[in-house]
Amino acid sequence: MSSRPSGNSVFSAAFVRTADGWNGAEIDLESVEIADDLGDAVQEHLGLNGDELALLCVEVEDEWFAIVRYQGDEEPRAFLSDAQAGLTDGLGELFTELAGVVPDKENSELGIRPAGDFELLSDLGVSPEELIELSMEEGVLPADTLSVIAERLAFADELDRLR
Repeated sequence: MSSRPSGNSVFSAAFVRTADGWNGAEIDLESVEIADDLGDAVQEHLGLNGDELALLCVEVEDEWFAIVRYQGDEEPRAFLSDAQAGLTDGLGELFTELAGVVPDKENSELGIRPAGDFELLSDLGVSPEELIELSMEEGVLPADTLSVIAERLAFADELDRLR
């Protein structure tokens, strides 16, 4: 199964927090088939080898974004800007699975509803309320929202470099 959505532009990058700040790498999700493949791709591209904190940021143009937090042997924690992303493509399915979300096929026109772990960035300075508010801001593209989050977490320069 190819997880890449058809017709939409996808950008994905992972960032690892180091003693000197954040380092990032673009992540190719073309061959990702299962949720575990996401973590493997992050580990491979960033060269993780321990308890580092890493964030995978994915934006699907004009549609939705996801953030997955990896830290050591802990289970990944995921936030998804729209719980219905799993209805649109295979990549969305992977992120709804990671976020523990079951899209509502009966009511696919529910509007944007963030889902997953709302606290995954709270210890880094973005509260659950802020994350939800940023995700639901009308007229703001997923790329813009991720830029605001990256600015708040101090990896905006790395994000801009990779875009």
